[in-house]
Amino acid sequence: MIALMEWKAQVERALESFMTRLDAPEQLRASMRYSLDAGGKRVRPALIYAVLDAYGVSRTKGDATAAALEMIHTYSLIHDDLPAMDDDDMRRGRKTNHIEFDEATAILAGDALLTNAFTCLLETDTSADIKVQLLERLAIAAGAAGMVGGQLDDMLGERGGIDDVEALESIHRRKTGALLVFAVEAGGILAGANEDDVVHLQRYGRHLGIAFQIQDDILDVTGDAEKIGKPVGSDEGNDKATYPKLLGLEGAKTALAAQVQAAEEAIDALSVEATTLKDLLDFVVKRDH
Repeated sequence: MIALMEWKAQVERALESFMTRLDAPEQLRASMRYSLDAGGKRVRPALIYAVLDAYGVSRTKGDATAAALEMIHTYSLIHDDLPAMDDDDMRRGRKTNHIEFDEATAILAGDALLTNAFTCLLETDTSADIKVQLLERLAIAAGAAGMVGGQLDDMLGERGGIDDVEALESIHRRKTGALLVFAVEAGGILAGANEDDVVHLQRYGRHLGIAFQIQDDILDVTGDAEKIGKPVGSDEGNDKATYPKLLGLEGAKTALAAQVQAAEEAIDALSVEATTLKDLLDFVVKRDH
């Protein structure tokens, strides 16, 4: 049975603890909290906890890293929604940050979530050497070589047109997948997993990331607007390159199945039984929002 609700509650307690102690102007804090408290699936923190569970390590060891990761993910959503980028009015069924507050406050809230995420990560209960490893890997995953670079290529691709699945996959390995890969490798590092297992976890994260994006694209075609928190068909309306657009709906479902199989093979190669990771994979594939 997937422990998603337990993992969500755990990271939300960690986020509340950090935000309560954060020294910030009230409007900035309110804007940060508005997007942090919007909910969401908390898949990235859940992956850290799922790996710790698989290795029999206390979840509390991952609290600070999980909170830091969710802060960075939330910052990226705030900035993605801005008029200069996706120009969205709704996120997770509520007004986007720049609509609820204003554009300048939303930008600064995203900036604060990004930078303070690293001070949050430093509270992780582990050695200085492990903290340095986590800081470096998170900075790479979130930065120019990872999420931010993938976001830019995604924007440029929309303007110039993407008609190649490999190019689309390259974008999403960075834009969506980089933080997911960090989540599982961070969990492995905190759990003391051996080097081979960390490699298998990274491989699982890469395939999970692509599966996550394909399912997102499928839901934009077949989903319920009330459940997904935004209008169905918004990607097509914005002429975005998606897996259903390039492969057709059935082709996208076939590609999704291939990514799932590869992720399952990576789990099976681990030195521990990781049913928690299979449960999360199953959730990603079968989710309706």
